[in-house]
Amino acid sequence: MSGRIPTEETMNTSFSSQPGSGQPIQIIDITEDHKFKLNEDNLQQILNHPKVKLKKVSIISVAGAFRKGKSFLLDFFLRYLNRNGREDWLGGEDEPLTGFHWKGGSERDTTGILMWSEPFILRRNDTKEEIAVLLMDTQGAFDSQSTVKDCATVFALSLMISSIHVYNITQNLQEDDLQHLHLFTEYGKIALEDSHETPFQRLTFLIRDWSFPYEYNYGYDGGQALLDKRFQINSKQHQELTELRVNLKKCFNTLNCYLMPHPGLRVCTSPQFDGKLRDIEQDFKIYVKKFVEAQFQPNLTVKQINGREITTLELLEYFRAYCRIFEADELPEPKSMLLATSEANNLAAKAIAKEFYMNAMEQHCGGDRPYMHPQHLQATNVQIREEAVKKFDSVPKMGGESLSQKYLDELKEEMDDLYDTYVKHNDSKNIFAFSRTATSLIAVMVLTYIMSGLLEWFWLGSFSFLFNFVFWACFFLLGAWIYVKYSGEYKEIGEYIDGLADILWRRVIKSNFRKKFYLKLNKKNFFIPGLSANLRAVCSARHSGYAKLCSNSRRTVGLKWTW
Repeated sequence: MSGRIPTEETMNTSFSSQPGSGQPIQIIDITEDHKFKLNEDNLQQILNHPKVKLKKVSIISVAGAFRKGKSFLLDFFLRYLNRNGREDWLGGEDEPLTGFHWKGGSERDTTGILMWSEPFILRRNDTKEEIAVLLMDTQGAFDSQSTVKDCATVFALSLMISSIHVYNITQNLQEDDLQHLHLFTEYGKIALEDSHETPFQRLTFLIRDWSFPYEYNYGYDGGQALLDKRFQINSKQHQELTELRVNLKKCFNTLNCYLMPHPGLRVCTSPQFDGKLRDIEQDFKIYVKKFVEAQFQPNLTVKQINGREITTLELLEYFRAYCRIFEADELPEPKSMLLATSEANNLAAKAIAKEFYMNAMEQHCGGDRPYMHPQHLQATNVQIREEAVKKFDSVPKMGGESLSQKYLDELKEEMDDLYDTYVKHNDSKNIFAFSRTATSLIAVMVLTYIMSGLLEWFWLGSFSFLFNFVFWACFFLLGAWIYVKYSGEYKEIGEYIDGLADILWRRVIKSNFRKKFYLKLNKKNFFIPGLSANLRAVCSARHSGYAKLCSNSRRTVGLKWTW
């Protein structure tokens, strides 16, 4: 069990975010029949925010019993982050506390799980890398409207998603507070066996309204002493209690405790209290300031899964996976939780590789890029595809080789579908391909006009009539085609004309060009082993087969040709 206590000398995390506006957004709803529903649109709005997309992420969540000041506490985090952690971030004495909604009284206020809509950007002290910081508020447990499963599910989702989990407790750390973590110790044991990585990161027991500072001082020092006392193991303890303590220490990278003084009677008893500092006891202001600052110092705690730091893109996959397993009427078994984590781990790896593929292809043939030769596009696709697969393989996997292979196959299929889309998009940028019909018809008109003139010159006017007929037929077809493209009407006629022009292009114009090119090569004595046979096959092949053979020929002889 480790509990690093930050000092003022180490509190130097740098900020790169600017104060802004935001609001709490519901990301997980609890329906009337006690089902948990992930609000993906709201979650994607946060995780796909332009300033945090694909950045590594740190998630701070607060969970515990209802009406114990969780949302009130998170608003101090908001104030700290909005003011870039400057020395006077607590603000003036008459400034109300705003952000996550909170109120006094005995009835619950927060339902489901909420997240602040605006992510914050902080920089690591060691690498200066930008990290996205998210704040998550949870529904209070043990109120009169929630089932035991509701409470356990909210706590479980909060703990498994967050990198810093603040367990909000009042007055003392008792045995039942530890028992609520039993499910996660069972999950942690099998997760350790599977991946040999600590499944959870940082759990802080925040003891609110601590009334015994004469036994254990406020802050981390007193809290750590109290935690050590509660985690003592002796021969008189029941085996279940002993195993719980041992497994808790194994399941978390950091396990610590913080003792917070009471904020004052006015905070608890006055219905007019709105969070102004002048109504809060001085001791509470001192220690809440130290507690908030300590969560970001000496360095940020970035969310890790299977020992690897994850990004906002991957976090979305874990949200989906965990919400699916908690949709059942009963709490999931630890093995089911591990399987969900393994699937999310592979889905996240697939998402990383797919995002890389899409970004790389967009740079080569995206909307603002010029037309790319089909063979160059295919070669680029092969190279980027291989790099995407390497990206997938580089992510440490959970769940074994068979599960990983399943998601790798899915990745390849999705990249194939994306490639087909890029090919169509690239073809649409080919101006000549778009005007192939007009070009083919005009070429036939020019050819027939010349042939008709030559026949007239040699007094063969009766034969020139045929060429004149073809000329005027192409002329009227061209006019009809232009009208169809301009007006958008009679699309069927336009398709017939396009089909006719395509036949003229492939069977007549392009075929003659290939034959002439082949004869020209023979005259120049291009005797390269394997090349002539390929080119003969090319001359009689369809366009798709021809392109493929041509590509093979170029690879065989190491020449660069352009068709």
